[in-house]
Amino acid sequence: MSILLLGSLFVAVTLFVMFSGIPIAFALGTVALIFMACFMPAASLDIVTQNVYEEMASITLLSIPLFILKGAAIGRSRAGQDLYGALHAWLGKVPGGLGVANVLACALFAAMAGSSPATCSAIGSAGIPEMRKRGYSPGFAAGIIAAGGTLGILLPPSITMILYAVAAEQSLGRLFLAGIGPGVMLVALFSAYTVWQFRRQYSEALVEMKASPGTITPAILQTESYTLEQKLSYLPRVLPFLLLLTGVMVALYGGFATPSETAGLGAVLAFVLIAGIYRLWRVRDLKPMFEATIKESTMLMFIIGMSLLFSNVMSDLHLSQSAAEWIVALNPSRWVLLAAVLLLVIVLGFFLPPVSIILMTAPIILPPLRAAGFDLVWFGVVMTIVMETGLIHPPVGLNIFVIKNIAPDIPLSEIIWGIVPFVIIMLLSVVVLCFLPQIATGLPDAVMGVLATKH
Repeated sequence: MSILLLGSLFVAVTLFVMFSGIPIAFALGTVALIFMACFMPAASLDIVTQNVYEEMASITLLSIPLFILKGAAIGRSRAGQDLYGALHAWLGKVPGGLGVANVLACALFAAMAGSSPATCSAIGSAGIPEMRKRGYSPGFAAGIIAAGGTLGILLPPSITMILYAVAAEQSLGRLFLAGIGPGVMLVALFSAYTVWQFRRQYSEALVEMKASPGTITPAILQTESYTLEQKLSYLPRVLPFLLLLTGVMVALYGGFATPSETAGLGAVLAFVLIAGIYRLWRVRDLKPMFEATIKESTMLMFIIGMSLLFSNVMSDLHLSQSAAEWIVALNPSRWVLLAAVLLLVIVLGFFLPPVSIILMTAPIILPPLRAAGFDLVWFGVVMTIVMETGLIHPPVGLNIFVIKNIAPDIPLSEIIWGIVPFVIIMLLSVVVLCFLPQIATGLPDAVMGVLATKH
């Protein structure tokens, strides 16, 4: 059978199995086993377990359940609400300060917990009702939280970045550092849009009130102030977690610990903090955290294992190599190639989570991109931002359904329309990174260059 026919059959079977409703891990594993049985030596089936184990026996992948444990500890305490409350108090006098506080709270919590759904749930459960009470439109409030939550897969520690580092054989430290600049840029852009949209809604409410004198002042026109004592009262509960975030980053980038050691250290310190600050140390308090960690880690590692098996089968059948060679043979311009790859990632984002997209496409798209002269660390950041949009656009849009669960009375259509401007901002940020790649590459070059000089 020709490579073209075999590849077409492989794609067709994969799509059929995925659309059958089978969970993604089982779908990828099923396709891999079918093609191993039909087109590979019978002995290959005898060592499936060994192959999967060898692929997953990575010291880098070990950090994933440890980062999940750290995120569960922080996410299931009141750290998110306290962080949001502190930012709300300190930014209360800024126009649109409540919305900006939610953006910043999402960014900081995402950096501490490393999970987009956990960020949406922790910050949104307090932030969305508060914004709506202050007169923000429901769609606008939902969009702020949904978009802010996506930063969980860009800002370190990012599980998505860990998997990309494994798939692309790139330095995890460089990838984590490369995500910081674009992450800060997205926070700034989200905040700027939030202020602009708030001012627009504020002006509309002001016009309506002037047109109907004597009516009750709309909530969005009402101001709230906090005393210095109230502002300072939040700091003892928030600063320890920010110090934890700083300490973990220093340990990792200072060369004091490996990513896995850093993840383990962060998890232990997170439990120490929630025990000391929130008195969560009893078995009944810790049990939900460990259960959530086991469930999420098992699910994620199962997807990783089956995705790696799926990628190996593509490689053994020379499908990924042939596809990469075919792309190179077309000799497209490097920017056309990049646009085509990112369009593919967007389309796959309609159906697949970021984990599967990375591990399924890496063998095909990375060789042509490397041949075209693209920095794969930079591309990892760009790809992650594009995959962020998949978390907030239908039909998968995990963050959309998290928001719907938090605020079930907001119509799904209103949530989606509130998210659209943030999707546009993310795509524009990709364009900016194409013209100014130093936003992503500058920090890792500076930090890792200094470390290399020292050693």
